[in-house]
Amino acid sequence: MADPVEDIIGDYRAFVAHQHDRLATRGIDITPYPLSHLAYRVPEWGQYLHVRTLLERHATANLENVWNGRPMSKILLAQPLVVLEHALVPLIELIPPVHQRVYRMGLEHLGVVVGDGVEEFSRVHRRALTGQQFQSPDNEPYYVLFEDFTHVKFYRRSLRDVCELEGARFDGFRHVDDWVPQRIVTATGPDPLPR
Repeated sequence: MADPVEDIIGDYRAFVAHQHDRLATRGIDITPYPLSHLAYRVPEWGQYLHVRTLLERHATANLENVWNGRPMSKILLAQPLVVLEHALVPLIELIPPVHQRVYRMGLEHLGVVVGDGVEEFSRVHRRALTGQQFQSPDNEPYYVLFEDFTHVKFYRRSLRDVCELEGARFDGFRHVDDWVPQRIVTATGPDPLPR
């Protein structure tokens, strides 16, 4: 059977299975936890708009807002993706061109909801974790960064729950209409990003 979302973002089942297996070798089993989202990164603004349009055909809502200086989409799928035999991924975070460092393009991270036990989880798995991000007061995931620049992030709440806690609603398709792509200037000048 054809999978239109896989046609857009690639083999997400293999991506999640690979992340699952790599975590298992570090002593972390994610099978008891619900999944929050998959993040998919694109290198060009035009590609972001194209992929957003394609994914929205298979979604019930898109909450797009500006974060770290550029729009990002949280796309609520009409049918959650099934991975690891029975786990569901309800949301795709679509991320446009990079803002501060080297990132993996394509499938970039998997979000796992640990729940209120996330602090204890971080203590138990301290040696396996790479660090913690401070994205907002309601969203401070721990993460593992792999050698290929992909991640798994461990959250107290799902990305959807965090957005709703902060007052957002997933009711239709909301786009940032007045944003203009910025020219990236680095410490060495306005050099284009490597391809």
